[in-house]
Amino acid sequence: MPRKFCAGHRAIDGQRQLGDNRQVSVGLRDGCHLTQACDLRARPCIMLSVPIHTKPSLRGALLLFLISLLLGATSAIAQERSARPLAITHVTVIDVTGAPPLSDMTVVVEKQHIVELGKSGEIQPPRGARVVEARGKYLIPGLWDMHVHEVFGDWLPEDERVTPPLFVANGITGVRDMGGDLPVLKRWRAQIAAGRMLGPRMYIAGPMLDGPIPRFPSSAPVANAADGRRIVDELKAQGVDFIKIQSLIPRDGYFAAADEARKLGITFVGHVPDAIRASEASDAGQKSIEHFTGIFEGCSTIEDQLLKGPKSLGLNVKFYDADRARVLIAQMAKNQTWQVPTLVWERGQWLIDDIDLHDDPLTRYAPAAWKDRTWPMFTRDILKDMDTDPLPVRKQFVQMELDMTLAMFRAGVPFMAGTDTAAGVHVFPGFSLHQELALFVKAGLTPLQALQTATLNPAKFMGRLADLGTVEKGKLADLVLLDANPLDDIANARRIRAVVLAGRYFDRADLDRMLEGVARAAASSQ
Repeated sequence: MPRKFCAGHRAIDGQRQLGDNRQVSVGLRDGCHLTQACDLRARPCIMLSVPIHTKPSLRGALLLFLISLLLGATSAIAQERSARPLAITHVTVIDVTGAPPLSDMTVVVEKQHIVELGKSGEIQPPRGARVVEARGKYLIPGLWDMHVHEVFGDWLPEDERVTPPLFVANGITGVRDMGGDLPVLKRWRAQIAAGRMLGPRMYIAGPMLDGPIPRFPSSAPVANAADGRRIVDELKAQGVDFIKIQSLIPRDGYFAAADEARKLGITFVGHVPDAIRASEASDAGQKSIEHFTGIFEGCSTIEDQLLKGPKSLGLNVKFYDADRARVLIAQMAKNQTWQVPTLVWERGQWLIDDIDLHDDPLTRYAPAAWKDRTWPMFTRDILKDMDTDPLPVRKQFVQMELDMTLAMFRAGVPFMAGTDTAAGVHVFPGFSLHQELALFVKAGLTPLQALQTATLNPAKFMGRLADLGTVEKGKLADLVLLDANPLDDIANARRIRAVVLAGRYFDRADLDRMLEGVARAAASSQ
């Protein structure tokens, strides 16, 4: 049987069968959710046909009508999948608050929420529920990547077939988008919430506040204080969840934006700008600092010089002062200024000429725009402007970032996992979050503490502990079912048996189909 594609796929099937019954067909596999390529042999499919001999004008109108019916059918299927109760039985629930794991548990999901959680001998699955036998499996909350860029001008063009399903297939059920094309992100956020598109929950910033001449797409230029206030007002009115700061914003623009954000009650986060001290940003109420920007400058005996002139990794290494570091770390702990170090991106950036990516098997998931335009551009710019120090110095700094992570963590500074995907070279959506967790463990965190940076801590940061962050009755049913215990080895968080997203259950076969759909979409991209 020939392969067909669902109506949400960019290549709507135009099959024309030979013989007396030639027809144009469009198909939809149950559970496709408008994004994944479908094999009609694999799943039941809704088929709508228009005879090929129909007049072209009428055929076009009929196809549009049938596709509209198909989209409605998709929504109904998505609703039915989440409406049918789900019971995961005899599973070990990982309590990411630090309490001991709960063995032999049954978790019941209805209408996108966990409605029952208790010992399997005491809870009966509801009538008509899908029952998943999970002996020997481990259930964790859905993971969050708290630093991503999904749609970023022509650097990361819009393609709902690639980034969103890659997140879901890797157990990432929520993302904090740290800068992107706002109309697209708002549309995706709404479609995902309505069950019309497959993807993680989205917490979005839209355009980043940068200097008068921004370096990146999806940026809002700020020349002065008035610009800072105006842009914060506009973004708040346009429905962003928070404000993202970039590196080139001037001092007056930064402090005006910070003040306006406080007045409006909207969080502001991001880089410590080049003209600002990390200590100033923390005191100004910046809720999270990304990539350790400003941190090592703040630990330097020449911080004043670095505020006015060129910065470099080599200078950070040479003039690092442990006493200044202790003072700054204590301030970050006191102010509870969250850190999102994006260690996987930092390592890839500083060691880009020392990491062989030629045979990276994940490249099959990279669209042409990433491989042929964005990543080569990033690589050239990094080698020209950033990786100018000798390789041993850069390796020393990468280790210093791991050491800083552990020192801050032990001092009580809160951390979240973020990756800077897909902006980082070969930093793949979904896969990179697991690399980040492994780097947290390499830095000295326990597997539980690393897991918290992608589960419990994001919920705390967003003020969503009431419905996210742990596996508890009453919370949203965003879950990951694992084949092995992640508390024994954080690498076990990659051993995903199933994902529950807003109450919808995707088994291993579903997840593999997602990945194959992404590979096909990447291969066909331009």
